Amino acid sequence: MKPTRTIDPAGISALNRYHLMTSLVVPRPIGWISTWSESGAANLAPFSYFSAVSIAPMLVTVSIGSRRDRLKDTITNIRARGAFCVNVVTEGQLEAMNETSASVDPDVDEFELASLPRAESDRVDAPFVADCPAVLECELRQEVDLGGAPNALVVAEVVGVRLSDELDFEEGTMIVRPESLRPVGRLGGSAYGVIREVERVLRPDRR
Repeated sequence: MKPTRTIDPAGISALNRYHLMTSLVVPRPIGWISTWSESGAANLAPFSYFSAVSIAPMLVTVSIGSRRDRLKDTITNIRARGAFCVNVVTEGQLEAMNETSASVDPDVDEFELASLPRAESDRVDAPFVADCPAVLECELRQEVDLGGAPNALVVAEVVGVRLSDELDFEEGTMIVRPESLRPVGRLGGSAYGVIREVERVLRPDRR
């Protein structure tokens, strides 16, 4: 057995816990979340504490942190509107996605900031990135109390899935081929992973 060490999370700083968590739980899908503010301003921001949790109903979760002086615009807007869209980040959108991670005033339109085309969902009260090949249209179902943690954990139901006609599916299924989607995953620090090569491994009971 190779030498190892055990780190007690309670004995290190919050920043070091963040660095460990985000560099070990990888790659993480990015929830590029778009919302309307109460005043009607468009908001767009990426979150990598995002995941699918259920298919019946289709549920996703996203954990949204806070700024030092106020809540992030995304959670404020979700609470006010009860809806949001998750735009799946692809290789060609990596730089634009990064631009929308900037801390700006609530009335700043991140779509304009990153020169992204915007459209309006006809299913939920939220905008979306018009040239994004896959968008999940979501309605807020629950906000989970994390016991004093500075994060808001949102559970939402996917009530619509918007897909580009250019996406390919595995034959006879609704499995989107990752080679056609080319999604981006979040790694530790400033690193991202782009899926360009795929290994397919059949489960033992399907061989």
